[in-house]
Amino acid sequence: EGLNCFSRNMVSNPNHDGENDIEKHIKRPEIEIEYCSGCKWLLRSAWMAQEILTTFESSVGKVSLVPSLQGSGIFIIRFQNEIIWDRKSEKTAGFPELKKLKQIIRDKIDPSISLG
Repeated sequence: EGLNCFSRNMVSNPNHDGENDIEKHIKRPEIEIEYCSGCKWLLRSAWMAQEILTTFESSVGKVSLVPSLQGSGIFIIRFQNEIIWDRKSEKTAGFPELKKLKQIIRDKIDPSISLG
């Protein structure tokens, strides 16, 4: 009774390998974008999250936007808790170009995926 249309459909339709879609969803990687709210980077973060979800909609479990409590100037992107971009790092200084960010995420998920 407590299932909505979406969850009822997911539970009742197991995929070919026996897992139902909820189990498969839980196993998909999670991405976190931590941003400086004082710097007004919410819009930039939301745009990147939208682009990630659009590109990897069946491969990514969720993208979270997290206002930073660490101080000003923070912009960190994590893939399964691993930092893949840090605006303040010497290696990845500045903001990522969207194409580069998608390549990094694609390489973590499945390097054979074409980005078009």
